[in-house]
Amino acid sequence: MGFTTPEGSFEPTVMFFGLTNSPATFQVMMNELLRDLINTGKIAVFIDDVIVGMESEEGHDELVAEIIKRLEENNLYVKPEKCKWKVKEVGFLGVVIEPEGIKMEEEKVKGVLD
Repeated sequence: MGFTTPEGSFEPTVMFFGLTNSPATFQVMMNELLRDLINTGKIAVFIDDVIVGMESEEGHDELVAEIIKRLEENNLYVKPEKCKWKVKEVGFLGVVIEPEGIKMEEEKVKGVLD
C-alpha cells in the first residue's frame, strides 16, 4: 500500500489515520504469520499482543526466537521494554493467566462488588 509523490515512492511503516478496519486487518496478518504456532496451543495472539504459554521452560526460548524471526521477516518488531519475559503470571484482556488457570483481574472484581 505504497504511494508516489514527485519526491519519490513511499511505503508507510504505520497505518494511516482513518484507515478503516486496521485492527482487524492487522489481526488477520498476525494470524497468518503465526498460524502454525497458534494451532499448537502454545501461543495466543490478539492484535499486537503475543502470549507464549509453555508447560515447562524447555523449548520456550526457541519458540520466542521463532516468533521474533517471523515478525522481523515481515518488518514487524517488538519493543523489549514493553515485553514481559518468562513470567508465571500475566494480565491479558482483563484476566490474569497463571499456571493454576485463568481468573479475573482484582480491579475488575472490586468494580463489580463495589
